[in-house]
Amino acid sequence: MIAALIATLLLLAALNLSTMMRFRQDKERAIAGERRIPEAHLLGLALIGGSPGALAARRLFRHKTRKQPFSTWLFLIVAVQAGVLIGLAA
Repeated sequence: MIAALIATLLLLAALNLSTMMRFRQDKERAIAGERRIPEAHLLGLALIGGSPGALAARRLFRHKTRKQPFSTWLFLIVAVQAGVLIGLAA
């Protein structure tokens, strides 16, 4: 039980770090005028558990903070995930 919890937490930490790095990479590509990472890919990372990393990266790298409808979709994902976590905790 404890081993599974630790493994899950490590997986989530790795996923969120990966999400942050993809946001950073997209920001660097935007600055360089290169081909961008699709928004669907970034939102997909948030959807599978990388939403804390996505939110942190938006702040840290000042990236996609005003972009619509991206911001709406990201906050919808966060709200659904928060609802699921609250439901599981109850």
